[in-house]
This record gives sequence, structure tokens and C-alpha cells, in this order.
Amino acid sequence: MSMSWEQTISGKIIYGPDAEVIEGYIVIDDGIIKEVHEKKTDSQLIIAPCFVNAHTHIGDSVCKDPELGETIGHYVKRDLGQLVKPPDGLKHRILNSTPRDEMIGAMKSSICDMNYTGTCAFADFREGGINGINLLKEALNSSEIEERIFARPVQTEDEDKLSAELHDLLANADGLGMSGTNDMDMSILETAREQASKHGATFAIHSGENDRSDIDKALSLDPDILIHMTHAEKQDLKKVSENDIPIVVCPRSNFITEVGMAPVTKMLDEGIKVAVGTDNVMLNSANMFSEMEMLSKIFGIDDRQVFMMCTLMGATILGLEKTGSILEGNKSKIMIINGNSNNLTGIRETISGIVRRARPDDILSVMI
Repeated sequence: MSMSWEQTISGKIIYGPDAEVIEGYIVIDDGIIKEVHEKKTDSQLIIAPCFVNAHTHIGDSVCKDPELGETIGHYVKRDLGQLVKPPDGLKHRILNSTPRDEMIGAMKSSICDMNYTGTCAFADFREGGINGINLLKEALNSSEIEERIFARPVQTEDEDKLSAELHDLLANADGLGMSGTNDMDMSILETAREQASKHGATFAIHSGENDRSDIDKALSLDPDILIHMTHAEKQDLKKVSENDIPIVVCPRSNFITEVGMAPVTKMLDEGIKVAVGTDNVMLNSANMFSEMEMLSKIFGIDDRQVFMMCTLMGATILGLEKTGSILEGNKSKIMIINGNSNNLTGIRETISGIVRRARPDDILSVMI
């Protein structure tokens, strides 16, 4: 006979797709939010949906303190291509020289860190072809975190070999996560897009990160998701909006590589779905609280909008059903935050308090 596991939690609840703050309690039954009730409570707990990290490269976990560029006096001149451009960027040289067990162990640590910091799901852009997919799947073994694996082929000019590899990748991943059109041959990208369409799989591509020179070519591929778009201009965003293409922005990553600030407000004004990712673990931790604080304080984006970009919008863009918000029938992917912690005690607006100043140590528990 099957047993039902039920739990009731009281506090301030960040409820529904609009992230409305209500007082009350939720009833969880076997990992599903069964009921949500409004009721006056003295509880200092904050019940919030977990984060969805919409763009990562967790294979980079093997190197967390890279040299960022050339040191000139007291200043480090940073070079994005030197750091991450395939096939000879620093990260690719490190990935190619790292033993398998070390790679898996590093990724496991990052997955645990995501769990600890309130993330219930993430999308990983997997380098290394089919071997890269297998490494991540082994690292994910026994983890309850949800993932979307967007693989990338090893570049080849042999069309038959490329088609065969793409077929294998798409049979084992959720889609393709490609580098930008300035980094890869356009014919390879066109073949990859065609194969993704045939398999009904996601085609995501980096675009407009270092400058806007690759945006038009990226848009010509009719992508399902665009990553970065840091240098997108008004005419670019209009095209993106007209084609209903979502964008994932990576604020801290763009800052550390000094490529600029994505025009997030303009994206939102155009009605574009915008989610958030932490990008390379080599450059940043997978801590989404840090992304929220930057988007609020430096980008000046409305706190509720920031919170939704880091939760529901990520789930929506990645096709993670029943995830990203606290709602009856949804999965109980929630974090319980201590509203009476030394850091949070005295906050007057729950959403603003979490977005602007909450930290992982304010979390009492994470349910994924």
C-alpha cells in the first residue's frame, strides 16, 4: 500500500505567477503543493520558490581562480576571447587537460552548491560532445536537482561526421547550446539548427556578448533561446520581440569580463521574456542571490521583476513545467528563508528584502 507524505508550513508566502506576498500556510503532499491558504500568522518564515539558473557552464568548476588577463600596473586588462573562446581559450585548455574523475567531482560540488544556495533547476551548456554529456549525467547521479542539458558538437568540416554526432547529442540531451556565430563556422551552426528542429529540441546560442557583430547571423538561425545580448540595440530587440525569442542575461559574468551591461530594461519594455544565469563557474559562483542584488542595485530593475526573472521566467523559458512559482498543483520546489535572521530582521518589504540583501545563510532549508 502506498503511503502519502504530507507537510504544512506557515509564514509569508511568495505566491503565484505574480509573486504576491501573502500570509498563511501551504500543504505539501508527496512533493506537490496541495493547498495554499491565507491566514494571519506570527511566523517569521518566508516561503519562496527556488531559483532557476537559466545558463551555466558547470564543467568550468575545475578552475575557480583563473588569470583574467594581462596585468598592466595595478589593472588587469581582461580579454573574453582569451578566457572562453573555443577551441584555444583558457577554459578549453583546462577542460581538455582535466582527468575525468576530477571533472565529475568538481561538477558535483557545484551542483551541491546550487542546492545549498536555493536553486532547484539549471541549464548547462555542455562542451565536449557526447563525452561532456556523460560527465554531467554522472555528476548528476542521485541529485534531485532538475537540469536541461544543451550539448555542443566537436567542430568538424565533415558533414557526415557532424550529422552523426548531432544525432547522438540530441538523443542524449535536451537540445543544443552553441557558441556565437563569430566563434563557429556558420555552416556548422545551420546544420545544428536543422538537426535540432528535426528532433524537436531546443536550439540556444550565445549572441551579442562582446559586440553586436554576431546578432543578425544568430537571429537568422531562428533560435529558441538567446544568451547574453549584452550589446543588443533597439532594432535587434524589436526583431527578438517580434519572433518571441527569450533572452537569458548573465550580469556578473558580463561585468567580470568587462563586456558591458545588457539592456535588460529595454528587453522588458519590448515584452521579451528575460531569465538569468550565472554563466561560467570559472568566473562566478552559482549563487543567484548575487545576480538579484546586482540587477536591483546596479541595473535599477524593479525588485519583483528581478525575483520573477530568477524563478518563474527561467522555468518558463526552459520548459520546466510546474516549477518556478508557488501554486496549487506545482512541484514543491521551495526554499524556507529565516525572516528573523540577523541580516533580514526588520525588512518591511519581503520581495525587496530578499532581492537586495538576502544571502544563502538566510536559508533554513531547501526542498527540491
